[in-house]
Amino acid sequence: MSALIRRYAAENCYKRMLKSNYPTLIFSCHASTRAAPQLNGAAATTGLYGFDHLKTPKGFQRFVDDAIERSGELVNYISSMPSSAEIVRAMDEISNTVCCVVDSAELCRNTHPDREFVEAAGKASMRINEYLHYLNTNHTLYAAVKRAEKDGNLLTKEAHRAANQLRIDFEKGGIHLPPEKLARVNQLNLSTIQLSREFGENITNDPGSLDIFPASRIPRHIHHLLKPIHRFTAGTSPGSLGSWNNMKEKGLRITTDHHTLVSVMHWVSDEEVRKMAYIQGNSVPHANLEVLDKLAAARHELAQMMGYRSYAEFVVKPNLASSPEVVMSFLHEMSKIVRPKADEEFEAIRNFKREKCGQRCIDLEPWDETYYTAMMKSSAHNLDSSIVASYFPLSQCIEGLKVLVNSLFGAMLHNVPMAPGESWHPDVLKMTLHHPDEGDLGYLYLDLYSRKGKYPGCANFAVKGGCRISETEYQLPVVALLCNFSVSPGSSTVKLNHGDVETLFHEFGHALHSLFSRTDYQHFSGTRVALDFAEMPSNLFEYYAWDYRVLRTFAKHYSTGEIIPEKLVKSMQGARDMFAATELQRQVFYALADQTLFGEQPASPNDMSSILAELKMQHTSWKHVEGTNWQIRFSHLVNYGAGYYSYLYAKCFAATIWKKLCQEDPLSLTAGTALRTKLLQHGGSKEPAELLNDLVGEGILKHCDGGIIPDITCFLEESRLVGDE
Repeated sequence: MSALIRRYAAENCYKRMLKSNYPTLIFSCHASTRAAPQLNGAAATTGLYGFDHLKTPKGFQRFVDDAIERSGELVNYISSMPSSAEIVRAMDEISNTVCCVVDSAELCRNTHPDREFVEAAGKASMRINEYLHYLNTNHTLYAAVKRAEKDGNLLTKEAHRAANQLRIDFEKGGIHLPPEKLARVNQLNLSTIQLSREFGENITNDPGSLDIFPASRIPRHIHHLLKPIHRFTAGTSPGSLGSWNNMKEKGLRITTDHHTLVSVMHWVSDEEVRKMAYIQGNSVPHANLEVLDKLAAARHELAQMMGYRSYAEFVVKPNLASSPEVVMSFLHEMSKIVRPKADEEFEAIRNFKREKCGQRCIDLEPWDETYYTAMMKSSAHNLDSSIVASYFPLSQCIEGLKVLVNSLFGAMLHNVPMAPGESWHPDVLKMTLHHPDEGDLGYLYLDLYSRKGKYPGCANFAVKGGCRISETEYQLPVVALLCNFSVSPGSSTVKLNHGDVETLFHEFGHALHSLFSRTDYQHFSGTRVALDFAEMPSNLFEYYAWDYRVLRTFAKHYSTGEIIPEKLVKSMQGARDMFAATELQRQVFYALADQTLFGEQPASPNDMSSILAELKMQHTSWKHVEGTNWQIRFSHLVNYGAGYYSYLYAKCFAATIWKKLCQEDPLSLTAGTALRTKLLQHGGSKEPAELLNDLVGEGILKHCDGGIIPDITCFLEESRLVGDE
């Protein structure tokens, strides 16, 4: 990670790869990085995200030029060896200046419909990253940071923590190494960036496809997701018996991207179609087998050059877990606990399939899981997904976010107009988070609709981190929340299935972590926290999407306005819990695979696909399908390399916080105030363990072999894996 840009999944999709106290202000941030968001329709024309430079694609070049120029001025100032406090402030301004360019370029690359903007943002991203290598290998800056860290006269704990983190981050970039080793580390860092980008581009460019004939093998209600195709087949002409003519047969082409594949697995009754789609979807892009091997090798070499046994050790050491051994111990315990219940669920699914298929059923296959579990949930709880979705029109879900903010924090989300040039698409909304006593706290862009060329998942992108500019001025955080919702055929209303509602609330939790952040330094703003702590707020906010006391405030039928019935919500909750062990087992397996891929490497290289297949047999109830390679489209291995276990940490922490603080009254202002003042506003400026203990007291974490693991009691009780005590 860069010493000047610490980025985690909660911040943006490379996130999901990548991710100031000025009482006596020496430097002001560059004007472009502090552009005040325009709040009225009569505002002057600006550029993307309120940055004046970004009125045209060519503006990205000037944006980078000015960031480099301003950073150079700050480097020169630091070289004059000012006071320790001023060194830390100046370093944070460099970080702030560069981050605005990097984050804006990443958001633009992943969302802008204009290819000129996308290409300009890509060039800006590469150029600013090259400049970062210069900054991260600048020994004058490193020496200044070390001096500041040793200075006992830094006025605040946060300032000292900032100096300490900057020094650690510099050393993670290899600055303390001999010149020849440092050169190789820089080469490896650039290589991993390029390989990571290649991995993602391959997924986008080669989603795979499958042609199905006749079209009747696919349920009509998902035809809109597929491409109509035709072929000519030999057949007899009705008017001339015995003669052969070509006949046109209608078929459908399944593009096996994740979204389409899930729908096919869910709805298609033809097992052969599901099998072919599963195998195709888990076999492309084939080029990523080599990319992943190269990435693992580059990361391993990088870690060893830095004095670590593995990339996993390099990643985990500065986080709560502290070592891969602690992570693996935690994961193996979870695997052992979940296995009996997961096996029970597997047997139940297999028996259900046999009831439906009779003698035709041989065994339960991976392509059966989604289809039969959906059927079992619907049958057991009388659920119809279209009826559920009718209570979640997107407009009402946004109202739900507003209800949460108002009830929990006494604040409001207001829609505000954008200045000409600020938006990148007509669908984008802008909101301000406003508190009646404190004024505006930050700004949120919502880009929620699916469109061609847009980042395909859901993510939270940082645009600008919060930091203190002076005693009276605070740079407000700006974030963008991306989803890919679409209108169903024959409807003018965007209605969300409940999984989408949960995802929206998850990403909103990330956004609030940034928006409520009030750190002195941009370096600690919002989600710039320990890797295995970053996903906790987002997981906590998923609970609000399931609690009836919350849902009844906004979940209303799109045409009648009827409030969602409590009975329906109970059925949804029952369906959610039916295969909780199976889902947990899958997450544990992914985390184990991630640790193994980036863990200590054997003396003689083994085939990674074989290793992962063996892991699946050991730690899940499901078989591996020969020839498939799920890992080649699992972006978390790239974006969260050696850190996927963080999702399980987050689930355990969130379960404890929900039970101890929020469950009694989920819309309590008291609970919300505690969340804000004891957790969200601190970002990364305090140790995560300190924040967690301060929020709920004892019983949320445990110390284990020099590291920290979550207390899993509340999570296991909630998952029905242990009984309530």
